[in-house]
Amino acid sequence: MASDTFYLWKRKIKAAIQSLPFYLWRLRPIQRKKMVFTTIEGTTGFTCNPKYIALELLRRKKGYELVWLVNDMTKSFPEGIRKVHNTLGNRARELATAAVWVDNSRKQLEVRKRKGQFYLQTWHAKLGFKPTCLDRGASFSRIAELISRHDSEMIDLVLSNSDWYDRTLPTGMIYTGPTLRSGSPRCDILINGRAQQRERIRAQYHLAPDTKILMYCPTFRGGSQSTNRTIEKGDHAPDYDRLIRTLDVRFGGSWVIFLRLHPQLTARHIAAHAGNKHLIDVSQVDDMYELLAACDAFLTDYSSAAFDAAVMNIPVFLYCDDYSEYEGERGKLLWDLRKLPFLLAENDDELERQVTNFQQTEYLEKLAKLFKECGVEESGEASRRVVDEIMLHLI
Repeated sequence: MASDTFYLWKRKIKAAIQSLPFYLWRLRPIQRKKMVFTTIEGTTGFTCNPKYIALELLRRKKGYELVWLVNDMTKSFPEGIRKVHNTLGNRARELATAAVWVDNSRKQLEVRKRKGQFYLQTWHAKLGFKPTCLDRGASFSRIAELISRHDSEMIDLVLSNSDWYDRTLPTGMIYTGPTLRSGSPRCDILINGRAQQRERIRAQYHLAPDTKILMYCPTFRGGSQSTNRTIEKGDHAPDYDRLIRTLDVRFGGSWVIFLRLHPQLTARHIAAHAGNKHLIDVSQVDDMYELLAACDAFLTDYSSAAFDAAVMNIPVFLYCDDYSEYEGERGKLLWDLRKLPFLLAENDDELERQVTNFQQTEYLEKLAKLFKECGVEESGEASRRVVDEIMLHLI
Protein backbone atom coordinates (compact mmCIF):
# COMPACT_ATOMS: atom_id res chain seq x y z
CA MET A 1 0.00 0.00 0.00
CA ALA A 2 2.88 2.35 0.81
CA SER A 3 4.44 1.75 -2.60
CA ASP A 4 1.07 2.32 -4.24
CA THR A 5 0.68 5.64 -2.43
CA PHE A 6 4.20 6.68 -3.45
CA TYR A 7 3.46 5.82 -7.09
CA LEU A 8 0.26 7.88 -7.02
CA TRP A 9 2.18 10.79 -5.54
CA LYS A 10 4.77 10.58 -8.32
CA ARG A 11 2.10 10.45 -11.00
CA LYS A 12 0.35 13.51 -9.57
CA ILE A 13 3.61 15.48 -9.46
CA LYS A 14 4.47 14.43 -13.01
CA ALA A 15 0.99 15.39 -14.24
CA ALA A 16 1.22 18.79 -12.54
CA ILE A 17 4.52 19.50 -14.30
CA GLN A 18 3.25 18.25 -17.66
CA SER A 19 0.10 20.37 -17.33
CA LEU A 20 2.15 23.60 -17.56
CA PRO A 21 2.00 23.79 -21.39
CA PHE A 22 -1.79 23.64 -21.18
CA TYR A 23 -1.78 26.76 -19.02
CA LEU A 24 0.77 28.53 -21.22
CA TRP A 25 -1.39 28.02 -24.30
CA ARG A 26 -4.25 29.75 -22.52
CA LEU A 27 -2.53 32.95 -23.52
CA ARG A 28 -3.99 32.24 -26.95
CA PRO A 29 -7.74 32.60 -27.52
CA ILE A 30 -10.00 29.62 -28.13
CA GLN A 31 -10.58 29.11 -31.85
CA ARG A 32 -14.34 28.81 -32.10
CA LYS A 33 -14.39 26.60 -35.20
CA LYS A 34 -11.63 24.24 -34.11
CA MET A 35 -12.30 20.69 -32.92
CA VAL A 36 -9.78 18.10 -31.75
CA PHE A 37 -10.42 14.36 -32.08
CA THR A 38 -8.63 11.47 -30.37
CA THR A 39 -9.24 7.72 -30.25
CA ILE A 40 -7.80 5.41 -27.58
CA GLU A 41 -5.20 7.99 -26.48
CA GLY A 42 -3.94 8.40 -30.04
CA THR A 43 -3.05 4.73 -30.52
CA THR A 44 -5.61 4.16 -33.28
CA GLY A 45 -6.35 6.04 -36.50
CA PHE A 46 -9.52 7.21 -38.24
CA THR A 47 -12.02 5.01 -36.49
CA CYS A 48 -14.81 4.46 -33.96
CA ASN A 49 -17.47 7.02 -33.04
CA PRO A 50 -15.24 10.09 -33.55
CA LYS A 51 -14.66 9.08 -37.20
CA TYR A 52 -18.35 9.18 -38.09
CA ILE A 53 -18.85 12.47 -36.27
CA ALA A 54 -15.94 13.96 -38.23
CA LEU A 55 -17.35 12.65 -41.52
CA GLU A 56 -20.69 14.30 -40.81
CA LEU A 57 -18.91 17.58 -40.06
CA LEU A 58 -17.01 17.32 -43.34
CA ARG A 59 -20.22 16.55 -45.19
CA ARG A 60 -21.77 19.80 -43.98
CA LYS A 61 -18.87 21.86 -45.41
CA LYS A 62 -19.03 24.62 -42.81
CA GLY A 63 -15.31 25.32 -42.74
CA TYR A 64 -14.54 23.81 -39.36
CA GLU A 65 -10.92 23.09 -38.49
CA LEU A 66 -10.75 19.40 -37.64
CA VAL A 67 -7.59 18.17 -35.90
CA TRP A 68 -6.78 14.52 -35.15
CA LEU A 69 -4.17 13.59 -32.53
CA VAL A 70 -2.48 10.33 -33.52
CA ASN A 71 0.64 8.44 -32.43
CA ASP A 72 1.33 6.83 -35.81
CA MET A 73 1.75 9.54 -38.42
CA THR A 74 1.50 7.01 -41.26
CA LYS A 75 -2.24 6.70 -40.56
CA SER A 76 -4.45 8.05 -43.34
CA PHE A 77 -7.16 10.66 -42.90
CA PRO A 78 -9.51 12.27 -45.43
CA GLU A 79 -8.94 15.72 -46.83
CA GLY A 80 -10.19 18.31 -44.39
CA ILE A 81 -8.66 16.66 -41.30
CA ARG A 82 -5.25 17.82 -40.08
CA LYS A 83 -3.39 15.00 -38.37
CA VAL A 84 -1.01 15.99 -35.58
CA HIS A 85 1.57 13.84 -33.84
CA ASN A 86 0.27 13.13 -30.35
CA THR A 87 3.17 14.47 -28.30
CA LEU A 88 2.74 16.36 -25.04
CA GLY A 89 3.56 19.71 -26.61
CA ASN A 90 1.27 19.21 -29.60
CA ARG A 91 -1.49 17.85 -27.41
CA ALA A 92 -1.33 20.89 -25.15
CA ARG A 93 -1.33 23.36 -28.06
CA GLU A 94 -4.19 21.77 -29.97
CA LEU A 95 -6.45 20.96 -27.02
CA ALA A 96 -5.91 24.26 -25.21
CA THR A 97 -6.96 26.30 -28.26
CA ALA A 98 -9.90 24.19 -29.48
CA ALA A 99 -13.57 24.91 -28.87
CA VAL A 100 -14.56 21.22 -28.91
CA TRP A 101 -12.89 17.97 -27.86
CA VAL A 102 -14.19 14.63 -29.14
CA ASP A 103 -12.72 11.49 -27.60
CA ASN A 104 -13.62 7.82 -27.15
CA SER A 105 -11.35 7.11 -24.17
CA ARG A 106 -9.85 8.85 -21.16
CA LYS A 107 -7.79 12.00 -21.39
CA GLN A 108 -4.32 11.86 -19.84
CA LEU A 109 -3.83 13.04 -16.28
CA GLU A 110 -1.97 16.20 -17.32
CA VAL A 111 -4.74 17.48 -19.62
CA ARG A 112 -6.48 20.63 -18.43
CA LYS A 113 -9.72 22.01 -19.87
CA ARG A 114 -10.38 25.74 -19.83
CA LYS A 115 -13.61 27.65 -19.42
CA GLY A 116 -15.60 27.88 -22.62
CA GLN A 117 -14.48 24.54 -24.05
CA PHE A 118 -16.86 21.65 -24.75
CA TYR A 119 -15.75 18.06 -24.15
CA LEU A 120 -17.84 15.36 -25.83
CA GLN A 121 -17.09 11.82 -24.69
CA THR A 122 -18.33 9.16 -27.12
CA TRP A 123 -16.65 6.19 -25.36
CA HIS A 124 -15.76 3.04 -27.32
CA ALA A 125 -18.51 0.74 -26.04
CA LYS A 126 -22.12 1.08 -24.96
CA LEU A 127 -23.80 -2.18 -24.02
CA GLY A 128 -20.93 -4.41 -22.99
CA PHE A 129 -19.94 -7.52 -21.08
CA LYS A 130 -16.93 -6.45 -19.06
CA PRO A 131 -17.10 -4.40 -15.85
CA THR A 132 -15.29 -1.07 -15.90
CA CYS A 133 -14.25 1.44 -13.24
CA LEU A 134 -15.96 0.93 -9.88
CA ASP A 135 -17.81 -2.13 -11.18
CA ARG A 136 -14.45 -3.94 -11.26
CA GLY A 137 -14.21 -3.86 -7.50
CA ALA A 138 -10.77 -4.69 -6.10
CA SER A 139 -9.27 -5.09 -9.58
CA PHE A 140 -9.83 -1.39 -10.31
CA SER A 141 -6.48 0.21 -9.46
CA ARG A 142 -6.07 3.49 -7.61
CA ILE A 143 -4.23 5.10 -10.52
CA ALA A 144 -6.99 4.05 -12.92
CA GLU A 145 -9.55 5.60 -10.58
CA LEU A 146 -7.52 8.81 -10.34
CA ILE A 147 -7.34 9.13 -14.14
CA SER A 148 -11.01 8.22 -14.56
CA ARG A 149 -12.21 10.79 -12.05
CA HIS A 150 -9.97 13.48 -13.55
CA ASP A 151 -11.39 12.83 -17.01
CA SER A 152 -15.01 12.60 -15.89
CA GLU A 153 -14.79 15.94 -14.13
CA MET A 154 -13.92 17.58 -17.46
CA ILE A 155 -16.63 15.89 -19.55
CA ASP A 156 -19.60 18.02 -20.60
CA LEU A 157 -21.66 15.35 -22.39
CA VAL A 158 -21.56 11.57 -22.87
CA LEU A 159 -23.21 9.83 -25.81
CA SER A 160 -25.71 7.11 -24.92
CA ASN A 161 -27.73 4.56 -26.84
CA SER A 162 -29.92 3.09 -24.10
CA ASP A 163 -31.49 3.27 -20.67
CA TRP A 164 -29.15 0.43 -19.68
CA TYR A 165 -26.06 2.45 -20.53
CA ASP A 166 -27.34 5.48 -18.65
CA ARG A 167 -27.78 3.33 -15.55
CA THR A 168 -24.22 2.03 -15.72
CA LEU A 169 -22.50 5.42 -15.94
CA PRO A 170 -22.25 6.34 -12.22
CA THR A 171 -20.19 3.24 -11.44
CA GLY A 172 -19.05 2.09 -14.89
CA MET A 173 -17.62 5.48 -15.85
CA ILE A 174 -17.76 7.44 -12.58
CA TYR A 175 -19.92 9.99 -14.34
CA THR A 176 -23.23 11.55 -13.31
CA GLY A 177 -23.49 14.41 -15.80
CA PRO A 178 -25.67 14.94 -18.89
CA THR A 179 -26.04 12.35 -21.63
CA LEU A 180 -27.28 12.60 -25.21
CA ARG A 181 -29.51 9.74 -26.35
CA SER A 182 -28.16 9.83 -29.89
CA GLY A 183 -27.20 6.22 -30.47
CA SER A 184 -23.68 5.26 -31.55
CA PRO A 185 -22.29 7.12 -34.59
CA ARG A 186 -20.21 4.07 -35.55
CA CYS A 187 -23.40 2.01 -35.82
CA ASP A 188 -24.87 4.30 -38.50
CA ILE A 189 -22.99 2.38 -41.18
CA LEU A 190 -24.41 -0.90 -39.85
CA ILE A 191 -27.90 0.43 -40.50
CA ASN A 192 -27.48 2.61 -43.58
CA GLY A 193 -24.43 1.23 -45.36
CA ARG A 194 -24.80 -2.54 -45.50
CA ALA A 195 -25.52 -2.99 -49.19
CA GLN A 196 -22.70 -0.69 -50.24
CA GLN A 197 -20.20 -2.25 -47.83
CA ARG A 198 -21.12 -5.83 -48.76
CA GLU A 199 -20.26 -5.12 -52.39
CA ARG A 200 -17.17 -3.01 -51.66
CA ILE A 201 -15.57 -5.35 -49.11
CA ARG A 202 -16.06 -8.48 -51.24
CA ALA A 203 -14.46 -6.72 -54.19
CA GLN A 204 -11.61 -5.41 -52.03
CA TYR A 205 -10.75 -8.90 -50.74
CA HIS A 206 -11.33 -10.61 -54.10
CA LEU A 207 -14.29 -12.63 -52.87
CA ALA A 208 -17.20 -13.84 -54.95
CA PRO A 209 -20.26 -11.59 -54.55
CA ASP A 210 -22.21 -14.36 -52.79
CA THR A 211 -19.43 -15.23 -50.31
CA LYS A 212 -20.60 -15.18 -46.70
CA ILE A 213 -18.41 -13.67 -43.99
CA LEU A 214 -18.12 -14.35 -40.27
CA MET A 215 -16.00 -11.89 -38.30
CA TYR A 216 -14.11 -13.35 -35.34
CA CYS A 217 -13.20 -10.60 -32.89
CA PRO A 218 -11.86 -11.88 -29.56
CA THR A 219 -10.73 -9.58 -26.79
CA PHE A 220 -7.13 -9.36 -25.62
CA ARG A 221 -6.21 -11.23 -22.47
CA GLY A 222 -3.57 -9.25 -20.71
CA GLY A 223 -2.72 -6.09 -18.82
CA SER A 224 -4.80 -6.17 -15.69
CA GLN A 225 -5.24 -9.90 -15.71
CA SER A 226 -2.85 -12.05 -13.78
CA THR A 227 -2.13 -14.70 -16.38
CA ASN A 228 -0.06 -14.53 -19.53
CA ARG A 229 -2.52 -15.24 -22.33
CA THR A 230 -2.24 -15.56 -26.08
CA ILE A 231 -4.77 -16.40 -28.73
CA GLU A 232 -3.61 -19.68 -30.22
CA LYS A 233 -5.27 -22.87 -31.38
CA GLY A 234 -5.59 -25.05 -28.32
CA ASP A 235 -5.78 -21.97 -26.11
CA HIS A 236 -8.75 -19.67 -26.84
CA ALA A 237 -9.38 -19.75 -30.58
CA PRO A 238 -11.96 -22.15 -32.03
CA ASP A 239 -11.18 -24.81 -34.63
CA TYR A 240 -11.52 -22.65 -37.74
CA ASP A 241 -11.83 -25.48 -40.26
CA ARG A 242 -14.54 -27.14 -38.21
CA LEU A 243 -16.37 -23.85 -37.82
CA ILE A 244 -16.27 -23.18 -41.57
CA ARG A 245 -17.67 -26.63 -42.34
CA THR A 246 -20.46 -26.13 -39.81
CA LEU A 247 -21.38 -22.71 -41.23
CA ASP A 248 -21.43 -24.14 -44.75
CA VAL A 249 -23.79 -26.93 -43.71
CA ARG A 250 -26.13 -24.85 -41.54
CA PHE A 251 -26.45 -21.67 -43.61
CA GLY A 252 -25.31 -22.80 -47.05
CA GLY A 253 -23.02 -20.98 -49.40
CA SER A 254 -19.28 -20.51 -49.14
CA TRP A 255 -17.94 -18.94 -45.92
CA VAL A 256 -14.74 -17.13 -44.94
CA ILE A 257 -13.64 -15.83 -41.55
CA PHE A 258 -12.39 -12.28 -41.05
CA LEU A 259 -9.90 -12.46 -38.16
CA ARG A 260 -9.89 -9.31 -36.08
CA LEU A 261 -7.20 -9.95 -33.47
CA HIS A 262 -5.31 -7.72 -31.08
CA PRO A 263 -2.24 -6.28 -32.87
CA GLN A 264 0.11 -7.89 -30.34
CA LEU A 265 -1.18 -11.33 -31.27
CA THR A 266 -1.81 -11.05 -34.97
CA ALA A 267 1.54 -11.96 -36.54
CA ARG A 268 2.20 -15.32 -34.96
CA HIS A 269 -1.46 -16.32 -35.00
CA ILE A 270 -1.75 -15.75 -38.73
CA ALA A 271 1.61 -17.49 -39.28
CA ALA A 272 0.26 -20.54 -37.47
CA HIS A 273 -2.62 -20.73 -39.96
CA ALA A 274 -0.81 -19.68 -43.12
CA GLY A 275 -2.27 -21.23 -46.21
CA ASN A 276 -5.83 -21.44 -44.92
CA LYS A 277 -7.76 -19.76 -47.72
CA HIS A 278 -10.82 -19.38 -45.48
CA LEU A 279 -9.03 -17.03 -43.04
CA ILE A 280 -8.47 -13.35 -43.86
CA ASP A 281 -6.54 -11.14 -41.45
CA VAL A 282 -8.26 -7.77 -41.02
CA SER A 283 -6.58 -6.89 -37.73
CA GLN A 284 -4.68 -3.91 -39.09
CA VAL A 285 -7.72 -2.21 -40.63
CA ASP A 286 -8.45 0.94 -38.60
CA ASP A 287 -12.23 0.84 -38.82
CA MET A 288 -13.73 -2.59 -38.17
CA TYR A 289 -17.25 -1.22 -38.64
CA GLU A 290 -16.81 -0.84 -42.40
CA LEU A 291 -15.98 -4.56 -42.39
CA LEU A 292 -18.66 -5.52 -39.91
CA ALA A 293 -21.33 -3.92 -42.11
CA ALA A 294 -20.42 -6.48 -44.78
CA CYS A 295 -20.62 -9.52 -42.50
CA ASP A 296 -23.25 -12.25 -42.20
CA ALA A 297 -22.35 -13.49 -38.69
CA PHE A 298 -20.20 -12.44 -35.74
CA LEU A 299 -18.15 -14.42 -33.21
CA THR A 300 -16.43 -13.09 -30.11
CA ASP A 301 -15.80 -13.91 -26.49
CA TYR A 302 -16.28 -10.76 -24.41
CA SER A 303 -16.24 -7.90 -26.93
CA SER A 304 -19.00 -5.30 -26.66
CA ALA A 305 -19.06 -5.30 -30.47
CA ALA A 306 -21.44 -8.27 -30.14
CA PHE A 307 -24.23 -5.86 -29.25
CA ASP A 308 -23.36 -3.61 -32.20
CA ALA A 309 -23.30 -6.56 -34.61
CA ALA A 310 -26.72 -7.57 -33.31
CA VAL A 311 -28.12 -4.24 -34.54
CA MET A 312 -27.93 -5.82 -38.02
CA ASN A 313 -29.94 -8.84 -36.82
CA ILE A 314 -27.15 -11.22 -37.88
CA PRO A 315 -26.31 -14.33 -35.82
CA VAL A 316 -23.94 -13.58 -32.94
CA PHE A 317 -22.07 -16.42 -31.24
CA LEU A 318 -19.89 -16.36 -28.12
CA TYR A 319 -16.89 -18.68 -27.82
CA CYS A 320 -15.72 -18.51 -24.19
CA ASP A 321 -13.60 -21.49 -23.24
CA ASP A 322 -12.45 -19.70 -20.08
CA TYR A 323 -15.74 -18.19 -18.93
CA SER A 324 -15.47 -18.99 -15.19
CA GLU A 325 -11.74 -18.30 -15.05
CA TYR A 326 -12.13 -14.99 -16.88
CA GLU A 327 -14.78 -13.76 -14.44
CA GLY A 328 -12.54 -14.73 -11.55
CA GLU A 329 -9.70 -12.60 -12.89
CA ARG A 330 -11.51 -9.68 -14.53
CA GLY A 331 -14.47 -9.39 -12.18
CA LYS A 332 -18.04 -10.56 -12.54
CA LEU A 333 -19.39 -9.76 -15.98
CA LEU A 334 -22.32 -7.38 -16.34
CA TRP A 335 -24.45 -10.10 -17.92
CA ASP A 336 -25.00 -13.80 -17.43
CA LEU A 337 -23.89 -14.87 -20.90
CA ARG A 338 -26.08 -17.97 -20.75
CA LYS A 339 -29.20 -15.80 -20.59
CA LEU A 340 -28.45 -13.61 -23.60
CA PRO A 341 -29.82 -14.17 -27.12
CA PHE A 342 -26.23 -14.78 -28.29
CA LEU A 343 -25.46 -18.50 -28.33
CA LEU A 344 -22.69 -19.41 -25.89
CA ALA A 345 -20.14 -22.17 -26.47
CA GLU A 346 -17.31 -23.14 -24.14
CA ASN A 347 -15.64 -25.60 -26.51
CA ASP A 348 -15.64 -26.61 -30.17
CA ASP A 349 -18.29 -29.29 -29.70
CA GLU A 350 -20.69 -26.77 -28.21
CA LEU A 351 -19.89 -24.22 -30.91
CA GLU A 352 -20.74 -26.75 -33.60
CA ARG A 353 -24.03 -27.58 -31.88
CA GLN A 354 -24.97 -23.93 -31.41
CA VAL A 355 -24.33 -23.08 -35.06
CA THR A 356 -26.06 -26.24 -36.29
CA ASN A 357 -29.14 -25.65 -34.12
CA PHE A 358 -29.38 -21.90 -34.67
CA GLN A 359 -33.03 -20.81 -34.97
CA GLN A 360 -33.40 -17.44 -36.68
CA THR A 361 -36.95 -16.66 -35.53
CA GLU A 362 -36.26 -17.51 -31.89
CA TYR A 363 -33.00 -15.54 -31.95
CA LEU A 364 -34.61 -12.40 -33.37
CA GLU A 365 -37.47 -12.56 -30.86
CA LYS A 366 -35.02 -12.77 -27.94
CA LEU A 367 -32.89 -10.01 -29.41
CA ALA A 368 -35.86 -7.67 -29.84
CA LYS A 369 -36.91 -8.38 -26.25
CA LEU A 370 -33.41 -7.62 -24.94
CA PHE A 371 -33.15 -4.35 -26.82
CA LYS A 372 -36.62 -3.31 -25.64
CA GLU A 373 -35.83 -4.11 -22.01
CA CYS A 374 -32.58 -2.12 -22.25
CA GLY A 375 -34.22 0.78 -24.09
CA VAL A 376 -31.75 0.57 -26.97
CA GLU A 377 -32.04 3.29 -29.61
CA GLU A 378 -29.94 2.88 -32.77
CA SER A 379 -31.71 4.62 -35.65
CA GLY A 380 -28.82 5.23 -38.03
CA GLU A 381 -29.07 8.98 -37.35
CA ALA A 382 -26.56 9.21 -34.50
CA SER A 383 -23.89 11.18 -36.38
CA ARG A 384 -26.40 13.79 -37.48
CA ARG A 385 -27.83 14.15 -33.99
CA VAL A 386 -24.40 14.50 -32.41
CA VAL A 387 -23.25 17.15 -34.87
CA ASP A 388 -26.49 19.06 -34.33
CA GLU A 389 -25.63 19.07 -30.62
CA ILE A 390 -22.05 20.21 -31.26
CA MET A 391 -23.35 23.12 -33.32
CA LEU A 392 -25.16 24.42 -30.26
CA HIS A 393 -21.81 24.81 -28.49
CA LEU A 394 -20.10 26.65 -31.33
CA ILE A 395 -22.51 29.58 -31.45
